[in-house]
Amino acid sequence: MDQGQHAVPPERSRARGILEFLLLIAGVLFVVWLLHVFIFQPYRIPSGSMETTIMTDDMVLAEKVSYYLRDPQPGDIVVFDDMNVEGRHLIKRCIAVGGQTVELIDGKVVVDGVALDEPYTGDRPTYPLNSRTVSYPYTVPEGYIWVMGDNRTNSQDSRYFGAISLDSVIGRGAFVYWPIANAGVLK
Repeated sequence: MDQGQHAVPPERSRARGILEFLLLIAGVLFVVWLLHVFIFQPYRIPSGSMETTIMTDDMVLAEKVSYYLRDPQPGDIVVFDDMNVEGRHLIKRCIAVGGQTVELIDGKVVVDGVALDEPYTGDRPTYPLNSRTVSYPYTVPEGYIWVMGDNRTNSQDSRYFGAISLDSVIGRGAFVYWPIANAGVLK
């Protein structure tokens, strides 16, 4: 051993190894937390309101980056805070945005006078729901979006509770990752 070097006692080396390991774990947990808060979030789908696009008990990953750069657009599948149950999130399809007018005519959704082509509904008709807050034609206020479940005969959506605030939108449903049989990108 050179005169300028000193041997590190084994207990000090072991303590340093444990400290480095704990710092590594803390760093990984911090990165996972950052990803969860700012990039993506998993959700289990509890109901059939989006069938057959998303089935009951599917696990969906919602990404948050898109809506840092732009507002939701018609056709996007959005995750948002339930305005009636704190801590609960809902997932529906954006049908119209602020300034657009929604009507339900003969089982069809009509936005700004044009009937939508909605293959994701499985040809189920769309009728108004019993609501004290929504009457047609309905003009979506600026800063809000109109959302509907793809399973139009089994979805409480904007037909029931009205348009939702853009501030309540958490992310865009990106893909189903579980069960593997249902895995795929959401469209």
